[in-house]
Amino acid sequence: MARSDGTRNMTAGSPAGHLFLFTLPLLAGSVLQQLYNMVDSWVVGRYVGDGALAAVGVGFPILFMFTSLFMGLANGGTVVIAQFYGAGQLQRVRDAVDTIYTAFMFAAVPVTAAAVALVKPILFVMRVEESAYAEAWLYLTVVCAGLVGSIGYNLNAGILGGLGNSRTTLLFLSISAGMNIVLDLLLVLVIPMGVLGVALGTIISQGFSWLFGIFYINRRYPAIALRPFCRRFDRELFTQIMGIGLPAGLQMSLIAIGSIAVMSKINSFGKEFTAAYNVGSRLDQLAFLPIQSLSNAVTAFVGQNVGARRMDRVRTGIRITTAASVLWSAAMLILVPLGPTLVAFFSETPTVVEAGAEYLRCVMPFYLPFSVMFSLNSAMRGAGESVFPMVNVILSLILLRVPMVYFLADRFGPDYMYYGIGIGWILGFLLSAGYYASGRWKRHGSLAEGPQDQS
Repeated sequence: MARSDGTRNMTAGSPAGHLFLFTLPLLAGSVLQQLYNMVDSWVVGRYVGDGALAAVGVGFPILFMFTSLFMGLANGGTVVIAQFYGAGQLQRVRDAVDTIYTAFMFAAVPVTAAAVALVKPILFVMRVEESAYAEAWLYLTVVCAGLVGSIGYNLNAGILGGLGNSRTTLLFLSISAGMNIVLDLLLVLVIPMGVLGVALGTIISQGFSWLFGIFYINRRYPAIALRPFCRRFDRELFTQIMGIGLPAGLQMSLIAIGSIAVMSKINSFGKEFTAAYNVGSRLDQLAFLPIQSLSNAVTAFVGQNVGARRMDRVRTGIRITTAASVLWSAAMLILVPLGPTLVAFFSETPTVVEAGAEYLRCVMPFYLPFSVMFSLNSAMRGAGESVFPMVNVILSLILLRVPMVYFLADRFGPDYMYYGIGIGWILGFLLSAGYYASGRWKRHGSLAEGPQDQS
């Protein structure tokens, strides 16, 4: 059960209870995050125009690409902290927290500067339509300049996730979502700043959420107090964290690059298709949130139980997560008949509504194999296996998905190109299921079984 400080020891008690109770705050937080992302899209689509809606949609994969390496650092931190926490080595947890924040503080400024400098070249590669280019450039430049808030929030969430605490992360996201919605309405509807207002609302709310997170954690959880300028850096720990986090970060970056390549093709059909893809992907991301939250939960669950050497609980937790993800994916097929109505909520342009509904018709049936792939990859990452999930993503979401989208678009037209996404997911499912069945993901053992145990 959860302790009074919100942390959760998942090495004893009901695996299903731990997984679902850990998942619920993550899911609520993710819904809030998607809510304010959808508010961004709704505000600009309804009150600024399709060009602005396309601009905001173009920004998502680019921002995801820039933050991915730090999200990988957070993911590696979750696994390492979870395994040390499961093994009862609290001093090593403390060392890992300091190491993560020291690395972040040294790298944040160079990454932000690089992100701002690369906005124009990436927009050129993406073939953004001229009517949406200026707004896309403005939105991305402002949000890239404020990346530190988003990165900092993800690090805080990763640290707490390793301790089995998802409730506090929900608090941080609630604050960010509430601020972002209010600022969107203020800076677009009351003060007509257009896309600039949406961008400013995003970075202000994310920055405040990160700083509030530091203050709150330091007051409530002194044992893991965040010290951004402590300069305590454990090279051995950093190697362990990045051994897991770097492949995860590269994997997420490659997903973003693949999305940019896909969007480049979509953008070539005009801003209406770009806007439709933005809306359709927002809706399918909303449907995906329970799967994503369960997968984050199983990463922490597997990490703690591998650290405690409870492989029986690891297998049970993976089975529960995979079954729940498949059931949810089947239920979300309801988005297919509801597609036109949902897309019309964001834009009443007939071309946008038709293209957005077509996206959902093509993609949603493939969510079942994708959910299994995602759950298994997350579970194996919790056991310290991070290279295979990265290779899986390269093969299925880059080397197969992107060429298939281009081929289907050129051969059959834009209405069929989204099937390329599903084809990539099927390959990913086959690879993940085969590798999991082989048992090779267990070979890393517990990271906590190091020299510090032997003294």
